[in-house]
Amino acid sequence: MKQRAARTVSLALALASAAGTVALAPSAHAASEHGGHGATRTALRDLVEKGGLPGVAAKVQDHRGSWFATSGYADTSTGRKRSPGDHFRGASITKTFVATVLLQLEAEGRLSLDDTVEAWLPGLVQGNGYDGNRVTLRQLLNHTSGIANYTDDPAFLHNAAGPGFPEHRYDTHTPEELVGTALKYPPRPAPEKAPLYSNTNFVIAGMVIEKATGHSYGQEVTRRIVKPLKLTGTSFPGTAPGLPKPHPVGYSRLHQEDPDAEIHDATEHNMTWLGAAGDVISTSGDLNRFQRSLLGGRLLPARQMKEMLEEIPVGDGTGYGLGVEFAQLSCGVKVVGKSGRTNGSLSAMVGTLDGKHQLTFNANGDWLRDGSLYVNVIEAEFCGKAPSRPANRAGDDLRTVPHD
Repeated sequence: MKQRAARTVSLALALASAAGTVALAPSAHAASEHGGHGATRTALRDLVEKGGLPGVAAKVQDHRGSWFATSGYADTSTGRKRSPGDHFRGASITKTFVATVLLQLEAEGRLSLDDTVEAWLPGLVQGNGYDGNRVTLRQLLNHTSGIANYTDDPAFLHNAAGPGFPEHRYDTHTPEELVGTALKYPPRPAPEKAPLYSNTNFVIAGMVIEKATGHSYGQEVTRRIVKPLKLTGTSFPGTAPGLPKPHPVGYSRLHQEDPDAEIHDATEHNMTWLGAAGDVISTSGDLNRFQRSLLGGRLLPARQMKEMLEEIPVGDGTGYGLGVEFAQLSCGVKVVGKSGRTNGSLSAMVGTLDGKHQLTFNANGDWLRDGSLYVNVIEAEFCGKAPSRPANRAGDDLRTVPHD
């Protein structure tokens, strides 16, 4: 089956494509608080029963405390269920951790987000229309750099996440190699008017952290965020291919269009193909705690928190911040967070701007028959019900959206 051209999904764009235009409902907080989590439980079940995913688990933190629910299986061969302690690959949720560290470094006076890439990494972004003197660290974090996305390269994607995955799953990639793949393609013109979601931006951001601190981005995130918040299930694996126990089996159709394509066990793989753009391993509880602490002001001073939440509109009520994304839900409530997808894993970390209500969920499969079902989980939790919408709207099919 022929593969479609690669593109990346973000929380903002996924919500925009699936939600469409829906009449506003009453207060989302009222709907969620008075209705409990019944709608969320139904939406999770639909991901498995209608979306064809092996299993899904979700954890919510709000004023009532913590709530957890699952549907389907962690291992379809044994019937083992998903558990609250499951470790999974958060993929692009890594970007929020990386952006937080860069903002902390700015607050400490060790760099400025208005510094150029050339100033920190001389010669890295040059040639083929690129000039690192014209790209700032801020532009990396809000996807207005115009730098091409290396995971859109067909040959790279074939090996990292497509049919070549079984042979190349343990390959190690350097950040310089990933950036070099991106620079084979010309920059996006006027990116400030049309942001381009690019994993390359955060690979470079990780390199800047290392240059500024002398430590890898994973070491700095661990020192600055993971240990202080006691995120005991969160790690950055480097070249190590495994997941800590407990964990679900990660099922993948290897980025194939065919909904009946063979399913592979993709649990083990070397995540250096995403690196600072997407290698985090975490748990739903850890990610809720991280986002609650971040939005609650525990990790950044007020100035840097304001910078993170400065939105670059994308359209349809969605936009990019610094390592985060925004979306206006069908009921009028705005949420902030990050989605992530890699081989065998589809995740989202979403919350209200006041930091008082978080949802993290993970599916241990990387395809969906109907992408709106993914969005329905978010809508159900924060609006009390999923919006009415036609099934399989154009743009809803997340099977065609590669890993970010």
